[in-house]
Amino acid sequence: MFDSFEEVGDRTHRDFERLLQRIVWLMPNAFFVITGRDRLQWAEGSLQGQLDWTGPTAWPGLAGQVPGARTHGGPEVRQILVGDFSPEDCDDHLARRLAHNGQPLIGPDLRRAITDRSHGLPLYLDLAVMRFLEIRRNGRVPQPDDFGDFPALISRTLSDLTSDERHVLRSVSLLDAFSVPLATQAAGLTHDSAALRLTERPFIREDLTGLWPFHLHQVVRSAIRNAEDHTDDRWSEQDWHRAALRAQAALGQEWAHGPRRDRAVLIGVLRQGLRLARDFNLAELGWLAEAAFSYVGDSVWEPLAPPAHDHGSAMLSTPADALVETLSALARRQREHRARTVERLTAVIDSGLLPAELREMPVYYRAKALRDIGHSEDSRHGYQQVVDGGGRLAQAARRGLAQAARLAGDFPATLAAARTLGWEGRHQRVLGDLYWIQGEPQRAAETYLAGRLEAEQHAKAGEAAHNQALRALALAFVDPRQADDELDLAEQLLAGLDLRATTINAAIASLIRDAGNPAVEDRARTLRTELVVAGLTSMTPTLEVAVAFHQAVLEDHEALSATIARLREQTSDGTYAYYTDIAHFMADLPLPADHTPPRWLDSEGPTRARWRAMVTARRELLRTAR
Repeated sequence: MFDSFEEVGDRTHRDFERLLQRIVWLMPNAFFVITGRDRLQWAEGSLQGQLDWTGPTAWPGLAGQVPGARTHGGPEVRQILVGDFSPEDCDDHLARRLAHNGQPLIGPDLRRAITDRSHGLPLYLDLAVMRFLEIRRNGRVPQPDDFGDFPALISRTLSDLTSDERHVLRSVSLLDAFSVPLATQAAGLTHDSAALRLTERPFIREDLTGLWPFHLHQVVRSAIRNAEDHTDDRWSEQDWHRAALRAQAALGQEWAHGPRRDRAVLIGVLRQGLRLARDFNLAELGWLAEAAFSYVGDSVWEPLAPPAHDHGSAMLSTPADALVETLSALARRQREHRARTVERLTAVIDSGLLPAELREMPVYYRAKALRDIGHSEDSRHGYQQVVDGGGRLAQAARRGLAQAARLAGDFPATLAAARTLGWEGRHQRVLGDLYWIQGEPQRAAETYLAGRLEAEQHAKAGEAAHNQALRALALAFVDPRQADDELDLAEQLLAGLDLRATTINAAIASLIRDAGNPAVEDRARTLRTELVVAGLTSMTPTLEVAVAFHQAVLEDHEALSATIARLREQTSDGTYAYYTDIAHFMADLPLPADHTPPRWLDSEGPTRARWRAMVTARRELLRTAR
């Protein structure tokens, strides 16, 4: 048995390997076990001249075999990749490696800490054992904090790599995952050979299902990035900074000119690029600005990167910090209260760190969050700022102003604005939101369908889901059976998307579809709580309209009076005040004398008649169903 971990497989100096191979060749009657860092390449004909016996004829047992596998119906593979230990094996190794009177010297808590940090790497376990002994010899009790990154792990990993391979290895330690071309660009080399050779090393993991197939073993990567490097060709701080710039540029090239240019690539490069920009204080955001706008354009909100070191302007020191915090706040708002979103975006705005082209982003999305928590006037002011700036989100901000006019009950102004918005302003969704309020849900459903088709043509999954959920809501008033099918489609479109408000819209649509069912009231109470927790109180009046429809269908006048009272309280500032009109229309009740009506598109009388007709039609549908 030859334990030749450091020598065999040295692709640069094969002197020891030549000696070992000669011994094996001259002793065919012996069984040899050879352990090493890399697989034996003796069956490769390309090594002819470097070793004495090479090629598949000389070594048929090593030819064409994948380490760690068996050939189907054939002999066992002669090379086995040990791989990483399981947590149980790590604990067992540490317990057996050092013992006194049959008892492990390393206690269970410390073994657990070492196991967690090792990620199953056997070399890390051996280095941890040596450190444990060294600390005990110095008269101190080893603690979990004593076992971090080992400098020796770097020197052992690099010992048999060529200069170019070392350069590539350090470069890819900046990346979560990489391909051969990406590694070559990040290293600033003009040829792929070093990256190709590196991918054959056992500390490089391969995942063929990943966006980029290779990644560095986590412990090796952590050691190279964080441990003190004492090797002769170690990098200075400037070397690391230049490598970060190269890696950043390579990621931008991958997104702009790579073999794929889809959302998966966008998210992949953003996750890595944002972390590089933040960790290395890269002054220029470059392609990250364009990528950030592409990210927000679809409203899908996949998690991108850890948040900035703390949420607040005092901890934001670079443009990268500000951009990371902005995108983190936008993604987290699907799981945080909208007031928290306002707080985080305000800190970014106050920091003044974002470049001019990106400044409108936190302003626009803060305006949306302010609308969600009911601060309508502040929201309108934010939208107007973005419109006045004339940037990339100006048309979206015009949509916000059009929606603000609708919330205030100025429906003719909303209609006029919607006709100028176009696709960028999501005009179909604005029209749909306007039409169902007028008691024309079928017309609204048609515009939502047009909006969904437009979104699908532009490959905007989030916008398609928005429109589909609202289409189901509109149709739920007039055709429960069709609404059921539309809700199924909305659920399919929402699968894999993190869109809390849209999901709640679908839930409200299901309440309207089930109007007349006693369970509606309990489900509505649950939704009220969810809206409060999410900070989406601006959606509560829409929920109350759904409840009012249910109560009007049942002719439950006492419950309907309570709902109308809640609506009056919720809309006392004038926002959504027309919902109280609609609740009265449904039950054919007179409006209060002190009520200020909105500006209906078709006057109050026809609108009242349409809403009342929907209630009576549902009541008749329920009667015949019995």
